[in-house]
Amino acid sequence: MINKDKVRLGIAPIAWTNDDMPDLGKENTFEQCVSEMALAGFTGSEVGGKYPTDTAVLKKALDLRGIQICNQWFSSFLISRPFEETEKEFQKATDFLKAMGAGVIGVSEQSYSIQGKLDQPVWEGKYVMNDEEWKLLADGLNRLGKIAKDKGMTLTFHHHMGTVVQTEEEIDRFMEMVDPELVFLLFDSGHLSFAGIAPEAVLKKYVNRVRHVHLKDIRKEMVEKSKKESWSFLKGVREGVFTVPGDGDVDFGPIFRILEDAGYEGWVVVEAEQDPAKANPLEYALKARKYIASQTGL
Repeated sequence: MINKDKVRLGIAPIAWTNDDMPDLGKENTFEQCVSEMALAGFTGSEVGGKYPTDTAVLKKALDLRGIQICNQWFSSFLISRPFEETEKEFQKATDFLKAMGAGVIGVSEQSYSIQGKLDQPVWEGKYVMNDEEWKLLADGLNRLGKIAKDKGMTLTFHHHMGTVVQTEEEIDRFMEMVDPELVFLLFDSGHLSFAGIAPEAVLKKYVNRVRHVHLKDIRKEMVEKSKKESWSFLKGVREGVFTVPGDGDVDFGPIFRILEDAGYEGWVVVEAEQDPAKANPLEYALKARKYIASQTGL
C-alpha cells in the first residue's frame, strides 16, 4: 500500500473541459468541475483554462471544497525562441503557483510540437532535435529549474506525444543531460503507453528523479486505430485513446509497486482527456477513485 502521509491524490480538470479543444466540455463550469472533483474524493487539482486567475478568488473556491492546486502545465519554447521570452512567462507562472501553495510546475517543450495540430498525424513528422537544440533545451531547463528552486519549487518535465521528448531514447538522453538537482521528471503512464513504451520500465529507471505523476490509461484498440487511420493527437483524444486508470489496458500494478518501494512522495494525479459527452467526468472520476483506492489504499 502507498503511504497516505507521503502521497496525495489529485485530478486534472481536462476531463471536464479540454483547453486545447474548448468545444469538449464547453458546458461544464469551473464551479461544477471542482465540486465534482471534491465529490469524487480528490484533494488536489491542476490548473485549467476556466480557473480564476485571481488567487484570492481561486483559493476561496478551492478551500470551500477542500482542494489544493498541485501543478500547472507550462509551455516552454527553449529551442525556437529567445530564452528571455520563456523565462518571463515562467516567472509569472511560478509566482502564481507559489501563491496558490503548489510546489511543482510541469514544463513541456512546445517548439515544433505536433500535438495541437488537428490535421497532423501524431505518428508522422515528429520533430527530432539536433545536438545544438538538445543543448539549448537542457541548458534552458537547468536555468528555469534554478529559478523554481530559488522559490522553493520544483520543475518537472513532461514527456509528451508529438513533442521533441517522446521516445524512450529521447527521455534517456534528456535525463542524462539535465542537472538532476534542478530538473525532475513528470512521469505519465498514458503518454509512455501511447508511444509504445513500457511505463514501468521508465519509472523503475528514474523513480528517484520523479517528482510528479500522471495516472493515465489507454485503450489499445484505439491506439492501433489511430496508427492505421493516421489520426492527429487531438483526434485520438476525441475518439477515446485515453481513459482513467482501471478502465483501459495499462497494468498499473507494477507502477504502484515501484512508487511504493521507492517511497515516492508527492502528488499522483488522474489525467485522462476524453470527450465529456461520451465519458461523464464525475462518473469517470469516481471510477478512477475507486480503482486507485482498491490498488493502493489511497
